[in-house]
Amino acid sequence: MSKRESLSRYNLIIKKLRKNPASFKEISEYLELESEIQGYDFTIGIRTFQRDMDDILALYNVDIKYDHYLKAYKIVEDNQPEVTERILEAFDTLNALNISDRLSGYIHFEKRKPQGTENLYGLLHAIKKQLQIKFIYNKFWDGVLSDRTVEPYALKEFKHRWYLIAKDLNDGQIKTFGLDRLTELDISKKFFLFPEEFDANEHFKYCFGIMGPNAQAPENIILSFNTVQAKYIKSLPLHETQEIIEENETGILIKLKLYITLDFIMELLSYGDSVEIVEPGDLREIMRGVYEKAMGRYL
Repeated sequence: MSKRESLSRYNLIIKKLRKNPASFKEISEYLELESEIQGYDFTIGIRTFQRDMDDILALYNVDIKYDHYLKAYKIVEDNQPEVTERILEAFDTLNALNISDRLSGYIHFEKRKPQGTENLYGLLHAIKKQLQIKFIYNKFWDGVLSDRTVEPYALKEFKHRWYLIAKDLNDGQIKTFGLDRLTELDISKKFFLFPEEFDANEHFKYCFGIMGPNAQAPENIILSFNTVQAKYIKSLPLHETQEIIEENETGILIKLKLYITLDFIMELLSYGDSVEIVEPGDLREIMRGVYEKAMGRYL
């Protein structure tokens, strides 16, 4: 059996189990059907299927287990279901791009600079092993290159960019570094003790974006969206704290619990006149000032 057939079979097994758990008989029948459609031999026995599960875990980090209660195989999510979902999204993208025909007429890619993902593996290694790292960093606002030595704590994604959360040993502050502005990564052999009191999920729990807490406590924020934007806000919530307070024919009223950071203000501005800040009053004043300043540019 060719490697191509094996890889295609792995993809089919994942595709089948993403929809619903299935017995080996159901998986086998599905593979037989795909064999007829695609002209390959995907048929396998139970022992080969068990080896396939190991290969799928090793290649894609997708864990397939037998559920005795369901009497079926299923994809098992770890403690972070969003990780499994992102892996499967990447799997979909890989399959879509891994086709023999030319892609230019079918897929329009966003034109952007590299995101610094070439350093993801090295940074994850340093975080897991608790090793200090060094790199050269280029700030957006001043363009000055600087040498940094940090203790890496976590990686965070926001708006299709990756960021490193780390303690800067120059001043002892926990900071956020964009991977696309990080070069010449050097992983040292010097260990550090991970602070027991720091938890990345808790640190950013009430933050929007990559800016950390900037006040003593997060604020309750109430926003009103019109009917058109309401559909998008419901299908893709602004934040995990989002609650729907009221919904009617004129729109939707939602509640959030967040620190008011520049990231969040920029997000609100992106909605234009489809959103109104109901509470708190200080955020209304901030937004009023931004709009008045913007209007001054067009008078």
